[in-house]
Amino acid sequence: MKGYAFGNYNKGHMARAIGIDLPISLKQSVEICSYIKDKNVRETKKILHNVIEGKAAIPFKKYNRDLGHKTKIGPARYPQKASMQILKLIEAVEANAQFKGLNTSNLVITHISSHKSGKAWHFGRKQRRKMKRTSIEVVVEEKAVKNVESKTKQQMEK
Repeated sequence: MKGYAFGNYNKGHMARAIGIDLPISLKQSVEICSYIKDKNVRETKKILHNVIEGKAAIPFKKYNRDLGHKTKIGPARYPQKASMQILKLIEAVEANAQFKGLNTSNLVITHISSHKSGKAWHFGRKQRRKMKRTSIEVVVEEKAVKNVESKTKQQMEK
């Protein structure tokens, strides 16, 4: 993977991070990325912590063949290894945003995508097996918080 897939990057109010050749499943990372896109960074970190602990499941929309049904979700899994790697990447992009001077409480994941990387051979194996590799990129943007209090004050004044 060369460079970033995200094209409309604004250095003023966006931050990004990339994880290259992560040892996780592409299918699981695609499902996690589609689930956490357009969510707040704090909310995303809570979701991923719950997945790692086995308290919450990620709904699988695309790669859901022969998956068990979870209550109120449908076909879902607990992809712990992929969640750990994506959580590290989200913490890295949050640190990048903080270094740039962005407000980390208002960060929203505007772009997250996973790409298939090259497959490397398992070293020292007698059988011919290849490792799963995935590259993931994350772009977060600082969004303005809607001021609910000012709207209610304006309505009360009228």
